[in-house]
Amino acid sequence: MREWWVQVGLLGVPLLAVYLHIPPPQPSPALRSWRSSGTFFTHRGRNIFYRDSTGAVGSSDVVILLHGFPTSSYDWIKIWEGLTQRFHRVIALDFLGFGFSDKPRPHRYSILEQADIVEGLVRHLGLRHLRINLLSHDYGDTVAQELLHSAAAAFCRGTGIAGISFAVRSLQTPFFPGSEQFLGPTLSPRRQSSGICGQQSGITTGISVLQYINQRKQHRERWVGALMSTSVPLHLIYGPLDPVNPHPEFLQLYKKVLPMSTVSVLDDHISHYPQLEDPMGFLNSYLNFINSF
Repeated sequence: MREWWVQVGLLGVPLLAVYLHIPPPQPSPALRSWRSSGTFFTHRGRNIFYRDSTGAVGSSDVVILLHGFPTSSYDWIKIWEGLTQRFHRVIALDFLGFGFSDKPRPHRYSILEQADIVEGLVRHLGLRHLRINLLSHDYGDTVAQELLHSAAAAFCRGTGIAGISFAVRSLQTPFFPGSEQFLGPTLSPRRQSSGICGQQSGITTGISVLQYINQRKQHRERWVGALMSTSVPLHLIYGPLDPVNPHPEFLQLYKKVLPMSTVSVLDDHISHYPQLEDPMGFLNSYLNFINSF
């Protein structure tokens, strides 16, 4: 009698072959509309999807939206119109490996690469000399932290980060996975002398993209330190029902480590995706922050 694993293999190989040849599901009408309203730019040979809307007349403010894992720029659809009434430019992209952007495999995905893509988009749109607001969620929070850290990089040559707002699952790791082990006394952030810009899906793809979790641990001092040392206004929009960053422990730790950051706490039933669960409450919280400086 053959070993059981041989029998499983003989059965599994044809099943896997069938699975790999199943065509991907077609986008919904709403997603097709989202895609048709955007476009692509090429970054180091990869096609990156983004959407760029011109909004409020008389405003020069720009906001770039950084989505979370494992979703896409479509996460911002419910607050998009509201943002265009306040900002001159509202911009969102799909990170490499997400949404309508290319999904190369095999590929070593990294937060540093995603931040470099944001920098590339800023250059592509001719925004390098404007002050930019970053609104981020989940995975995008860590990309925003890297952009803060790389103050001397191309993104910040003449470009000021006006303010950063983190949506609910902000800074999961390395900031908080249930204890202070990532924020102990060994963390010793140093302020960069220049300040912040002078302004005080295949199987292989999915596995590769998940490497950001290990990267958060590896670069905890780099990214948490960037937050602790910056003079850029910070704001957290928090849903108390978030299962990843439980209330009240996460909020207590956040305020302890970043006492200079302002915080908006939404209704008790709001969880991981506040911009979708409570778009009006989320939008009002964000605009109150933007209008405060």
